[in-house]
Amino acid sequence: MLYWLTALSDGGDFFNLFRYITFRAGGAFMTALLFGFIFGLPLINVLRRKQGKGQPIRSDGPAGHFAKAGTPTMGGLLIVGALTTSTLLWARLDNPFIWMVLFVTLSFALIGFADDYAKVSKQNTNGVSGKIRIVLGILIAAIAGFWAAQYHPEGLDNQLALPIFKNTLINLGILFVPFSVIVIVGSANAVNLTDGLDGLAIMPVMIAAGTFGVIAYAVGRTDFTEYLDVHYVPQTGELLIFTMGLIGGGLGFLWYNAPPAAVFMGDTGSLALGGALGAIAVATKHEIVLAIVGGLFVVEALSVIIQVLYFKRTGKRVFLMAPIHHHYEKKGWAEPQIVIRFWIISLILAMIGLATLKVR
Repeated sequence: MLYWLTALSDGGDFFNLFRYITFRAGGAFMTALLFGFIFGLPLINVLRRKQGKGQPIRSDGPAGHFAKAGTPTMGGLLIVGALTTSTLLWARLDNPFIWMVLFVTLSFALIGFADDYAKVSKQNTNGVSGKIRIVLGILIAAIAGFWAAQYHPEGLDNQLALPIFKNTLINLGILFVPFSVIVIVGSANAVNLTDGLDGLAIMPVMIAAGTFGVIAYAVGRTDFTEYLDVHYVPQTGELLIFTMGLIGGGLGFLWYNAPPAAVFMGDTGSLALGGALGAIAVATKHEIVLAIVGGLFVVEALSVIIQVLYFKRTGKRVFLMAPIHHHYEKKGWAEPQIVIRFWIISLILAMIGLATLKVR
């Protein structure tokens, strides 16, 4: 919205700053961060009053989690509210990728909100039916995949770009939309599974968002893409503003989610943020890089899949408990130890993902 202040510029004054994505990205970060600090505590107080007993705790979960009974959930409303406000304020609203990513984020947030509300109101861990969640997620992701394909440049539309092998494109044709569904829905649910300890999910999400903010900015500039020898995707640079809003909102949330958490993200936040990362990856043609940068989320999801399939086949478990962060809890690791080590892993994977921009 503030981009339109450039109409008041003569080319050499303060208003000219609003032409620059980097300036507006900084503004989005600060806006989202302040939003989180200002509205965080009032939102927590409202959630605590409305929810009473807070998020239900799994009876078969680690013993240490029972001490968290009464902690309110739906804290993802703070992050989503912060990043949406900052994006609408600082991004160019004529950018199709901004609206595509916002559509995915808000749609998955609504699914998560319905799921959280069902759990809190019934005071059990059974929320919205898994089948309903998957069907709605597939529909949203399919729309987003088709949407993105309409604005990808000729020669890149419906193509899968490979990292390192930068001149190699795989023509997915009509399979591009189903592939986009796998990326977006998979990302949303992987982040959702990771959100099981105080602060565990939000920092890796911010690290991934920062990484994809750099990627989006780079692939949206011809000078950068020529130097890095990566595919140019016009208009994606504006997504840096969205990712900076996500980081600012995420830090505001982490202030209250740091151990011991005063509020949980809930499915409202985890599904929304995971879906957003998937949508950005689809928009920037870096879907495979998301699997690297978000490798922690991939491992968390795989641990659940492996556990379920192996148990159905043999009646035995591979892990003491899935997702894998609970396995380490059962082994006696302290919660902060697990969280910080997983943060370190996420940062390492982000550096590897960024390296694919230059390595070939």
